[in-house]
Amino acid sequence: MSHQIKSLPIVLFGLRISVFLVMFMWTIDKFINPAHAGKIYEKFYFITGLEGSVMLTILAVGELLILTAFLAGLYKKFSYGFVLVIHAVSTLSSFKQYLSPFEGPHLLFFAAWPMLAACVALFLLRDEDVLLTVCRSPARAKDE
Repeated sequence: MSHQIKSLPIVLFGLRISVFLVMFMWTIDKFINPAHAGKIYEKFYFITGLEGSVMLTILAVGELLILTAFLAGLYKKFSYGFVLVIHAVSTLSSFKQYLSPFEGPHLLFFAAWPMLAACVALFLLRDEDVLLTVCRSPARAKDE
């Protein structure tokens, strides 16, 4: 087995942990600072009235459950796909910030693109992401 093949699970694990960390912090923000989270939904997704609402808490709990599955490598097609879609929507909904990168904190929005690439890589290589996961892929189980 080549060095690159042996390193792939380590690289994918690093991507999974780092993507989880960002998404986890965004989810925790919904619990700790619901007014901030509500303003984000209003500004970027045009959804109003979520500040401090039960719906925001339900969304946060759902996200937390799916992110836990993502971190554990459970239901990879669903959990990795969810993370990819949520981050893609978040990245694309910030389109106006990309048009004026040097105004306010807009330059920070560009960090979303490498994370989106990491989400795509994790989704496409999900069967190879086996390091510290609860469920290994069926293809890998045959080889072990």
